[in-house]
Amino acid sequence: MNRKKTANRSFSAGFTLLEVLFAAMLIGLAIVALAVGSGAFTLNNAAGLDISTAEFLIEEMRERTASISFGDDDGDGVNDLYALNNQQYQPPKDIAGVDLPTEFSAFAQTITVQYINPADLTQPSSTGPTDLLRVTVSITKNNQPISSASWIRADLP
Repeated sequence: MNRKKTANRSFSAGFTLLEVLFAAMLIGLAIVALAVGSGAFTLNNAAGLDISTAEFLIEEMRERTASISFGDDDGDGVNDLYALNNQQYQPPKDIAGVDLPTEFSAFAQTITVQYINPADLTQPSSTGPTDLLRVTVSITKNNQPISSASWIRADLP
């Protein structure tokens, strides 16, 4: 055996209770760190999915507005593209203006259309309709903003 006797004390090979408790604590900390890391990864993955979906919905509206006439094709006296101003779609719409499936029902598309000043493209027009429009699409999920994008449409002859 591996025992030594020294002054009425015997020592044996193995771990002390303190060493076992310390090892258990380290293993527990490692498990907690893995669980926290996994939770953070899951949250970031969900946020990434929401951003990807929002960009998809913005592109759907960009393609839809590209096919809408800059003029007044329906005879109501309003520029057909400008008629989209302050429209909100929930569920969102695709390129053809059809509601997207229920998987997208938590998302909403909000469209803002402004005539802009041809001399300063950063400013809205103060003199009325111009040949330039800024279209802004904002995407929300459960009323929380996710993404937004703007582009300029011109009425080219």
